[in-house]
Amino acid sequence: MAEKLAPEKRHSFVHNGQTVFEWDQTLDEVNMYINLPPNVHSKQFYCKIQSKHVEVGIKGNPPYLNHDLTCPVKTDSSFWTLEDDVMHITLTKRDKGQTWASPVLGEGQLDPYASDLEQKRLMLQRFQEENPGFDFSQAQFTGSCPDPRTFMGGIRSD
Repeated sequence: MAEKLAPEKRHSFVHNGQTVFEWDQTLDEVNMYINLPPNVHSKQFYCKIQSKHVEVGIKGNPPYLNHDLTCPVKTDSSFWTLEDDVMHITLTKRDKGQTWASPVLGEGQLDPYASDLEQKRLMLQRFQEENPGFDFSQAQFTGSCPDPRTFMGGIRSD
């Protein structure tokens, strides 16, 4: 049932008419997807993930992305992979349940409506995780949604 509450579509950060990256998020992670240029060997790409910064590029060239992150991440469980000409960066949120408006600080922020929808979806993911026998996929919030990170005492940790 949890997969019913997974992100339905990716958000896009577009600059000068070009998609820089796409992204989505869950309670635990923010995922970034970067389309790779053709004719570059996979060993030439690199990604450096720090607790509040990400850098992506091709060795020997200026970085493609070199930005501070919106929120801190756990570097020991964050990673990147290359598959089908896409770099997939998985950033593990330091603060589980926090709604990110964008992976990178000050770039491609979600508008207030989209941010509210994300917060509602994350709240339903939290309910689903805490109550695995119930199906929250059709649940809806009317009005504003509480913060999934702090609602009713916060997210339980194992």
